[in-house]
Amino acid sequence: MAFKPANKIQDLQYFGEFGGVNPSISDSSTYTFLSAKTMFDTFEGNADGCYLYSRHSTPSNLYLGQALAAMEGTETANVAASGMGAITPAILQLCKAGDHVVSSRTIYGGTYAFLKNFAPKLNIETSFVDITKLEEVEKSITENTKIIYCETVSNPLLEIADIEGLSKIAKKHNLQLLVDNTFSPLSISPAALGADVVLHSLTKFINGSSDTMGGVTCGSQEFIDALRNVNDGANMLLGPAMDSLRAASILKNLRTLHIRIKQHSENALYLAEKFEADGLKTVYPGLKSHSGHALFKKMMNKEYGFGGMLTLDVGGIDKANELMELMQEKNLGYLAVSLGFYKTLFSAPGSSTSSEIPEEEQKEMGLSDGLIRFSIGLDNDIERTYKMMRECMVEVGVL
Repeated sequence: MAFKPANKIQDLQYFGEFGGVNPSISDSSTYTFLSAKTMFDTFEGNADGCYLYSRHSTPSNLYLGQALAAMEGTETANVAASGMGAITPAILQLCKAGDHVVSSRTIYGGTYAFLKNFAPKLNIETSFVDITKLEEVEKSITENTKIIYCETVSNPLLEIADIEGLSKIAKKHNLQLLVDNTFSPLSISPAALGADVVLHSLTKFINGSSDTMGGVTCGSQEFIDALRNVNDGANMLLGPAMDSLRAASILKNLRTLHIRIKQHSENALYLAEKFEADGLKTVYPGLKSHSGHALFKKMMNKEYGFGGMLTLDVGGIDKANELMELMQEKNLGYLAVSLGFYKTLFSAPGSSTSSEIPEEEQKEMGLSDGLIRFSIGLDNDIERTYKMMRECMVEVGVL
């Protein structure tokens, strides 16, 4: 039977302490015990349902984690204060000094910077590969490799990872497959395709209102318990704990994710088809011209479409900046990093979200300085949006 992620979220029912339709927020940093023995057991990890200290977990954080685990079809999940606060502990929990990671070459700039610049200080090395070439991935595995790391839809080039193919390689070599699914919540369910750990920056589509940061690690009970372990758990000891008020806020927004993703996808597909017909160099997984179109189609939960992210290459950074400034002036969106907001956001990733990647490597992977990354908003009249965007493009000489 097909996996239905939105149904899994909808079926969760949490009552508030006094019968509220939203769960009560646990607005405490520390929790009391009725006996000293229970406190000892909780420190040892043997007392289910007992809360110790908010860095470890809170009822509000567990509610959100359960909902996200249900959405991704994993045993459980652990929420963190940011996407990087989920990603880096997951990697560090699985790797020690001398270990090796095989990573997609096109990933979020912060993750790239962590693997390229920070992890080597801990003697953890990374090989960056073209994740769309499975033979290249397998060739890069060494006896010290512990992880294959990728994004379902890569940032910012929108390359599509073959999660089933990567999972087979990971299992063959006894590795963990970590997949960042930030660009494609609901549209693709990596755990159902064989991913061991699914990560999200909750800051983006899942929260959807650009008012808070958050991250989540979805995986097995054993792995999440390890992350939370008071003695050697990376999430526990590095301290990227989410605030309970923020967890409660994101949980409320999660309930409308299915509606929002459908609208983001519908709008993005409309614009991508129009821009491509206009002769612009357009990349969007929903276009037949996209190299990963058939693969995305095979993996996707069809009702949610191909996501809200698209890119246009307008030839150069000056032209890109001129166009983005004019579109902002005309109230078509914001010249801002991040994604998943109800307004369209646009940025030139080569000089912003991927600026951590050296210029020569950007060129090698096909990230030109004229590339504009769009996170398409929830506009009700997308035809009007297209006409106004096209007018801007004509005015600056892109069209």
